[in-house]
Amino acid sequence: MARKYIDCREFPSNTKCSVTIAADSEQELMTVAIEHAVSVHGHQDTPELRQQLKQTMREGQPPA
Repeated sequence: MARKYIDCREFPSNTKCSVTIAADSEQELMTVAIEHAVSVHGHQDTPELRQQLKQTMREGQPPA
């Protein structure tokens, strides 16, 4: 099973966040990504946000 990651640089943001989050499972990645989106970016944990995050999940290693 390949690692999955979400790269905040793919989301337009005023904060210019450069965080990349990686995990071995989609569920673990989603949990941490939601926590980051809520605590750092002020988003609400909604089904729409979860769907956006799921669409930005990639397999492998994030680009440098």
